Amino acid sequence: MPAFTTITAYNKAQTPEDRRICETLAATIGAGLKGAQSMIWHGHPVWFIDGNPIVGYSRLKDEIRLMFWSGQSFDEPGLPAEPPDTRFKSAGVRLRSVDEINLKDLKRWLRKSAVIQWDDKNIVKRKGKLVRLM
Repeated sequence: MPAFTTITAYNKAQTPEDRRICETLAATIGAGLKGAQSMIWHGHPVWFIDGNPIVGYSRLKDEIRLMFWSGQSFDEPGLPAEPPDTRFKSAGVRLRSVDEINLKDLKRWLRKSAVIQWDDKNIVKRKGKLVRLM
């Protein structure tokens, strides 16, 4: 996949169904995390608060992965660990159709992501130790 400079370019490069998923996610995340910085980070759209990655999505082989960096702390049964590794606090969902996006859940997860955060930004500085920020 080519290097993208904008989230819009990333979304437009997807298949029609994946584009609908990505555009829905981008619009909902942008509205739910007003003031968050968004950019292409490691090749994928990611939103940050105070330099910390909060939420992003990426194209996998046959689906779009939506991931919240601190999602395991949201206490949401519909948001499983992503990847299933307890050293990190990420959780996410896999989407194959825009119809699989539960906007009510997504908006709730976005509200939680703004207040429940682990300091992923400084994980290297802390030698792999995560510290809860909020």
